[in-house]
Amino acid sequence: MSERHQEFLSLLKSNGEAVETVLATLLSADVQPGEIARPARLLAAMRHGVLNGGKRLRPFLVIEAAALFDGVERETAVRVGAALECIHCYSLVHDDLPAMDDDDLRRGQPTVHIAFDEAAAILAGDSLLTLAFDIVASPKTRLPDATKTALVLALSRAAGIGGMAGGQALDLDAEKAAPDEAGIVTLQAMKTGALLRFACEAGAIIAGASQADRETLRRYGETVGLAFQIADDLLDLTADAATMGKATGKDPERGKATLVARRGQAWAEDRLQALVKEAEALLAPFNHRAGILVETAHFIANRRN
Repeated sequence: MSERHQEFLSLLKSNGEAVETVLATLLSADVQPGEIARPARLLAAMRHGVLNGGKRLRPFLVIEAAALFDGVERETAVRVGAALECIHCYSLVHDDLPAMDDDDLRRGQPTVHIAFDEAAAILAGDSLLTLAFDIVASPKTRLPDATKTALVLALSRAAGIGGMAGGQALDLDAEKAAPDEAGIVTLQAMKTGALLRFACEAGAIIAGASQADRETLRRYGETVGLAFQIADDLLDLTADAATMGKATGKDPERGKATLVARRGQAWAEDRLQALVKEAEALLAPFNHRAGILVETAHFIANRRN
């Protein structure tokens, strides 16, 4: 294992722990100013959907993208990463519902609607979505108001009809009528890629970086987002449920088209390596400062779960 990879794994762990600590605090029973009460069962369902492990890759990307620039408080980047993780976890809670992907297992544990019930899962997802914007807007997130506005706008676009939620709708439609290859690319860029793209761009927004740097990180996010989805589709075909912590082999069963299914495993493996090279080229202007993000691209392309 290279020294750079060891550093990456160490940072992935430490950043994940920092985000987990913030999320646990945000999901405590303490009633916040302006709130009336925090229903215990709803809070428990939210905690079940969030504090259940996971790599915290999206917050990691926020933190490490922000670290490319001078003057960013790590605590601030961690809070923005926690907000993004709330959006991601809400999407998983809803995606697991019977009306969506109908999964009983997530990260090796019963999904929220199994551990509680469908109504609790729906409300937990709704509450996590709302909490994300609460975190960004909070005075505890020490950023200028204009920066917070830019983050809210970018996150809304990434999570909403033109991003993740719209991608989930296209994914459901794909069970009835398989899209062509361009349609698959669009679907996956929305459902999976949009939040990963935001994660990288958010680092530049937090730092008040130039529009050029913001665009570079946005493109890097799009590249690793596509790599993440191809790797995920490859794992769905080749990994077992115990390794993944969720059901595998469901896409072919439900008639969902993927690039891997259309092009094959060899194409997918070659494409992943090409995407890593694209990511490296995009980060070249940042020189050695981008070493961890380069390693992240390798990790995403070669992940085993």
